[in-house]
Amino acid sequence: MILFVASASLFLRTEYLFIAVGRGTLAPWDQTHELVLTGPYRYCRNPMISAVLGMLLAETLFFASWRLLLWAAVFFVVNSAYFRLSEEPGLERRFGASYREYRYAVPRWLPRLTPYRGDRRRSS
Repeated sequence: MILFVASASLFLRTEYLFIAVGRGTLAPWDQTHELVLTGPYRYCRNPMISAVLGMLLAETLFFASWRLLLWAAVFFVVNSAYFRLSEEPGLERRFGASYREYRYAVPRWLPRLTPYRGDRRRSS
C-alpha cells in the first residue's frame, strides 16, 4: 500500500505541475505550453510514467499476480518506445535548446541524485 500511495501521490503532483506550470494537460489536444522543469521533473524526465509503473508494481505485489507484472512490463516497453520515437522529438521541436539541455542532463527513468538547475527561468 505504501508503494501505491507514494506512486499515486507522485502522479497527482506531476499532473498538477502540467496544469499549473506547463499550462496544459496530458491530453494531446491540450499539450503543455511551457517546459516543466520543477518538482520531480528536476530528477527524472518521466516521473508521471514512473508513478504509473509504481502503481502497477504495487498492484502486482498486493494481488501477487504475474499477469499484472506482465502488464507492467508491456506498459514500460511501450512507453519507452513512445518516448524515444514520438514524445522526445516532439518536445525538442516545441522547446528547442531548453529541452535538449534538459534531456542531456536528466535521465529518462532513473532519478538523478541532485536536482537539475539548468534553465533558471523555469526551474524552482
